[in-house]
Amino acid sequence: MVRDANLYLQIDSQVMKEAEELFNEFGINLSDAVSIFLNKALMVGGFPFEVVKERYNKTTEAAIQEVNDMISGKIEAKYYYSLEELKKGFEDE
Repeated sequence: MVRDANLYLQIDSQVMKEAEELFNEFGINLSDAVSIFLNKALMVGGFPFEVVKERYNKTTEAAIQEVNDMISGKIEAKYYYSLEELKKGFEDE
């Protein structure tokens, strides 16, 4: 395949350095790696890997998992019968 077009990218210099080091371990340069990515994207009709947006931050995800574990019975739910008990529960942790 003839290479007759140029692609100019602006990326973080540290990312570029690390990517060059990584792809050099495979015996290819950054230009070859980008070419492989683009050709694979054309083959699959999109990104050659899953691209998703995180729904929640890690703290929220952990809280959701904790509630799901309580619902399923994997862990016991904590019950507080007053604001004072709730505050004390957080102090004890």
